Amino acid sequence: MIFINKQLNADAQENAVSTEEISIPTATTKAPEPVSTVAEIQTAHDDFDWSIDKRNVSHYAETERVKYDKVYDNTFVQISDGEIIRGGVVAMTKTDVVVNIGFKSDGLVSLNEFRDVPGLKVGDEVEVMVVEKEDRSGNLHLSRKSARIFRAWERIMEVHKTGEVVTGTVTSKTKGGLIVDVFGMETFLPGSQIDVKPVTDYDQFVGKTMEFKVVKINETIKNAVVSHKALIESDIEAQRAEIMSKLEKGQVLEGIVKNITDFGAFMDLGGLDGLLYITDISWGRISHPGEVVKMDQKLQVVVLDFDDDKKRISLGLKQLTPHPWDVLPEGLAEGTIVKGKVVNIEDYGAFLEIQPGVEGLVHVSEITWANTPINAKEFFKLGDEHEAKVVTLDKDARKMSLSIKQMTQDPWNTIENKFPENSKHKGLVKNITPYGVFVELEPGIGGMIHISDLSWLKRFNHPTDYVKVGEHIDTIILSIDKENRKLQLGHKQLEEDPWNALEDTFAIGSLHEGTVTRKDDKGALVQLQYGLEGFAPNRHLNKEDGSQVKADETTQFMVIEFDRNEKRIVLSHARIWEQHIAEEKEAAKKEAKAEQDNTKKAVKNIQAKVEKATLGDLGALAEIKAKLQEGEGDAK
Repeated sequence: MIFINKQLNADAQENAVSTEEISIPTATTKAPEPVSTVAEIQTAHDDFDWSIDKRNVSHYAETERVKYDKVYDNTFVQISDGEIIRGGVVAMTKTDVVVNIGFKSDGLVSLNEFRDVPGLKVGDEVEVMVVEKEDRSGNLHLSRKSARIFRAWERIMEVHKTGEVVTGTVTSKTKGGLIVDVFGMETFLPGSQIDVKPVTDYDQFVGKTMEFKVVKINETIKNAVVSHKALIESDIEAQRAEIMSKLEKGQVLEGIVKNITDFGAFMDLGGLDGLLYITDISWGRISHPGEVVKMDQKLQVVVLDFDDDKKRISLGLKQLTPHPWDVLPEGLAEGTIVKGKVVNIEDYGAFLEIQPGVEGLVHVSEITWANTPINAKEFFKLGDEHEAKVVTLDKDARKMSLSIKQMTQDPWNTIENKFPENSKHKGLVKNITPYGVFVELEPGIGGMIHISDLSWLKRFNHPTDYVKVGEHIDTIILSIDKENRKLQLGHKQLEEDPWNALEDTFAIGSLHEGTVTRKDDKGALVQLQYGLEGFAPNRHLNKEDGSQVKADETTQFMVIEFDRNEKRIVLSHARIWEQHIAEEKEAAKKEAKAEQDNTKKAVKNIQAKVEKATLGDLGALAEIKAKLQEGEGDAK
């Protein structure tokens, strides 16, 4: 379209208006109406008609002008903001690229957005996004970066639906993972999705081009999460399915130890994991799989069982060798002496491993010839070696019983030779019960000292008040029960019974100083001389002032009972002052009686001398009689 600038020249307007016609290619020319020529202009300068043009031009009605404007606009590309369109590079500057998209004007795109196109030149065709048709400066604003991101997001959404594998480049490290460029758009690769194994060094992946799978998208913020681990797992799953389809029980496979735990070892069978349980590693007992297998070790294993649904495979290592019970040495039989290591200890005995996978039980009754109780956990220690005699052997049931005590002769067969009655021996206290002390005189020989046989003088609530486990004690053989393999031992019998000699010293009624050692509602225990203890009933602890003897108080006590057979002394403190009061009363009574007797004797003497009674004598007799009656009253 050609724009015609009309310049009105006042001087030229006064001349004749030119009738030259001007044609416009895009508009239909309409012949103008004749213009009258005025020979002389009479109007004033202010009345000059600016609309008069000497040139011959076309005039349009308003409707026509709108129609032609529309035709003019349709000659350009119709675009809108956010639209992606292709255009040609028409020019390049140091900072920008000029792109023609067929619009009214060309657009500028920052040269930085073409960094991935090093050979860009004029004439190349590029894809851009219309950011604004007209910005504040009136320019067309285009962006190649926005177009790339838009196209990339479209492809990412598509591959997320289809599960297609994409290729991306790790551009940088970020918190918790990596940034990956996929189709020109930044996506996030979490650290947990890099590999099936834990990864701690993220820097080693920066700059690498890898394959990924889009696992999560957020359309609202246009964010995508990718995973490399998913591809590895997918490959592993395919390998697993192939391996599981070919598995058979009893099949021998080669695997690599990838992890060791307390309960077993996990093995990589080439994409599929199997568990080698600790009990299937060795025929012998082991406390930890690490004793036999090591990390990254290659092993031949046998398939014991597998579960298609749970993808679990149970493996065995020991099953590749014969069971030790099936290849026992020919010389192993009942009565032979074997050597074994303690591999397990229970309350009822210990298991000795004769060779890997072959064990025998030493029952507690086969540890020693002694008839006293023995604790297997105190006698045996894990890992210790012992020699034992094979008592029974059942190859079919794979059981063996062993005996340690039968390695020596039974000492009870000749017990009376070395340990006759009334012989004295020093023994080791092995066990203590509320009723007695078990003493070992030598291995296999021992007996019990009853609590009542520990001391002549003291009574113990518990034997531990006198002796402790592990201490040595002197004993005397009181009796031998050969049939039941029992010895009755004594300790107090090593000395004479002191109660025979103390009967005169602690005679009933004798006074002794004692100290109250313990007191309760029934009475008090009183410590006397010679180590004796006596008992004072509660009512015999009363004092003359109404109080009672207290604990730890030392005072005088009277023996009111002495029982040599029962080894018992009964004491009383109250009896001392009660007896003193009784004695004082008895003395007063005797004195009054003596005075009375003397008075009676005097009366009789007077009566014998008087032959006849006189009035004066009668008066004297009356006075004596009154005194006599008064004395009888006092005596009463």
